[in-house]
Amino acid sequence: MKALELVDITTKTILLIDDELNVREIVELCLQDLAGWNVVTADSPLQGLQRAVLDSPDAIVIDWSMHGMDGFKLIKQLKSHPQTQAIPLVLLSAKARWINSQIIQEYQIAGVILKPFNPVTLPAQIAKILSWDFTSPMN
Repeated sequence: MKALELVDITTKTILLIDDELNVREIVELCLQDLAGWNVVTADSPLQGLQRAVLDSPDAIVIDWSMHGMDGFKLIKQLKSHPQTQAIPLVLLSAKARWINSQIIQEYQIAGVILKPFNPVTLPAQIAKILSWDFTSPMN
């Protein structure tokens, strides 16, 4: 007879879509260690679309500039798919001049985090954008 495993149903799952390995590793480590969130990663827009449908994350963090498809094309596809259209999106971008309130509204982006970002404060920034309660497990 197997022992029952307790599952924390309040743990958030974040899908991170970024084509830069070092960024994925840093973000994943910070969100897991500092926020206690589950992190699923994708290294391309196509893989990100597939993971979003399969994993139904609580939020998706998307890099603005990736090879093969920019962040806005990816966002359009996510917002047009019935399984992913309601998932909140947070955009990571080093190109702030392209992002304004009209674009944020049009593409239904929950918020934008500018690169370079502070890895230590990243979970709190994401939680604030998404209006999630946040207390670091490190406290």
